[in-house]
Order: sequence, then C-alpha cells, then structure tokens
Amino acid sequence: MTLTRQMVLERLHEVRGPAVPHSLVEAGAVRGIEVEGGAVRVVLAVPAPQPAVVKEVRETVEHALAGLAGADSIAVTVQPLLATMDSRQPAPEPPPTWADRIPGVRHVVAVASGKGGVGKSTVSANLALALAAAGHRVGLLDGDIYGPSQQLMMGTTADPSGGEDGRIQPVPAPGGVAVMSFGFLVDPDQPVIWRGPMLQKALEQFVGDVNWGELDYLVVDLPPGTGDVALTLCQNVPMAGAVIVTTPQDVALIDARKSLHMFRKLGVPVLGIVENMSGYQCPQCGHLEPIFGAGGGGRTAAELGVPLLGTVPLDPAIVAGGDHGRPVVLERPDSPAGRAFTELARSVAAQVAEQGEMAKG
Repeated sequence: MTLTRQMVLERLHEVRGPAVPHSLVEAGAVRGIEVEGGAVRVVLAVPAPQPAVVKEVRETVEHALAGLAGADSIAVTVQPLLATMDSRQPAPEPPPTWADRIPGVRHVVAVASGKGGVGKSTVSANLALALAAAGHRVGLLDGDIYGPSQQLMMGTTADPSGGEDGRIQPVPAPGGVAVMSFGFLVDPDQPVIWRGPMLQKALEQFVGDVNWGELDYLVVDLPPGTGDVALTLCQNVPMAGAVIVTTPQDVALIDARKSLHMFRKLGVPVLGIVENMSGYQCPQCGHLEPIFGAGGGGRTAAELGVPLLGTVPLDPAIVAGGDHGRPVVLERPDSPAGRAFTELARSVAAQVAEQGEMAKG
C-alpha cells in the first residue's frame, strides 16, 4: 500500500498536543512532513522545555504513525517552541486531493477482476456506453497502463488535445462517451516498463490533469489483480463502488473473491458481481450451452453477500465489436448481449444510488 503525506497528516489530526485540547495539527505544531517510500519524517514544534514532555510527544506521535499501513520507519523531531501553542494558529493546508481536481464527476465506478482474460475491458466499454444510452454523462478511463485497450474497443480515431487551461481533453467516442487511455500516447508495439511510482503518477494525471467536465459516471477499467493501480485509485479518489467481473468457472471465481475482499479492506463498496461468458446460445436452435460452467457467479455473489448484477452470454458479436471499435451495445443493442449490458447498467446505477443513500443515513 502506497503511503502518502495526506495519510500522515490525517493521522496527526488525531494526536493531541501537550496541555491543550486540540490536535497537534490544529495547534499549528506540525512544521514538516516528508514521506519517501515507507520512511516517514515529521518535524514538530511544541512549547515544551521539559525533556520529559518532548519525549512524551515524540513517543505519542511515533505510536500513532506506526499504525499506518506502509510505514516502515518513523523519525519524529521535536523542536521546543517558546510561545504557547494556540489553536488560532493556522494549521498547514492539506495538499489537494485527486478528487479536488475532478469536482464535476459525481460517481467513480471501478470495473475490476482478480485475473485477466475474463472480459473486464469489454464489460467496462459496454457498461459505459449503456449508461450513456440511458441518458447519463459518462467518461471512460483506461487504467490498465501496461495493456491499454479502450482506444481500440471504443473506436476512437482522434488524439487527446490540450486545452487552454493546460489540461488534457479526453477523446470523444461514438455513443457519447469521453475516453482517456494510455494507448493514445504510446506505440502499440512498445511495452511500458515502469515501476509503481511511475504508474501512480500516470494515473494521477489521467484523473486530475484530464478535463473530464461534468460527468454522472466515470467508469475506470482497472488492470487485473490487486496491485498498485487499484490501491492508488482507491486511496486517492472517493469511489461510488466497484464492479467485479468473473467467468463461471472455479479458477476465475477464486481470483474474483480476492479482488472483492481487497475493495472491502480499502473501504470501497462492492456494487456486485458480473458473470461474463455465462453460456453460448445457438442462433439456430436456441440451445444454451454453459461452456465454462453454470451459476458460478450467482453462487459466489450469494456466498459473499453482494448482488449478481447480471450475466452476459458468450457471443462472437461481442468479440468482433471490440476488435472493430463497435461495441455490441452500439452495434446490436437488441441482441441478447446488448440487452444484458443495458440491464447491467440499470443494476449498477441502482446500486450506486443505494450506496449513496446508505452513506447519507
């Protein structure tokens, strides 16, 4: 888990200063915070000429920060301050969060999977289009830096441009969805060989340096697994919820459970599970063949206490639509797959609204 200065500052808001009923931050005692990897350095100034009080403050802060995930080492320097701490002193301003830079985005919905190959990007693209078809303002962020695909799947032909304010303009795609993908910026044959900090910076730019404007939903297509990108996004952006994509077979469901539990540990609501490739329906006789098994998504959803948001059939038209930039929601909205994605969008919107009401109450 990536530790940030914001996380340290928030924890220090809980630590009270000596002989005052205010936190060290409110009293203006925090003079510096540095975070480098798992190393945390804090500089405090307190009105404490007695060495015992200085020692008490240092140990209290060290104990409080030791509970932060990712904090490997903590160094606290306490400088005596002759003036009495006063709550009227301005506390240091917290750094702007990613959410502060996208004030017009109402709901951020992550689409995730525990493993690759289950159709997560296909679900993301069609979910975004189905939400837009229902009248919502929608953006689609391709968070898979290593393997971006939404620039192809969404049929976008333009390149991102810079606005007058210096921010990047997302690319408009057919169906009325604004798209941003790393695939716009790199040669499709060149690998992205980056470590975690570079991934975090790229994701931060895609969220905060893109002019998303006013959106009802920003759908984020996360990379598979439970790595840096998912952690970084959840730590820095208030999430309306996460949609977990799986296929029916047990080997996929094992990883779907891991992804679901990761979001729960991070305090992100899990909107539900989508079972993709649930079965192949013969176009001639109508027989439904469960090629990858049957009912696994529903059973897993019931076991984990989350809704089954929908089941999407295995349809060659879905594959062809993704390859040619014409997702099935656009090309064949009345097909079984098109209707499945439309119903999925309704379920997601309903769950987002329900989570919002629960948060208020």
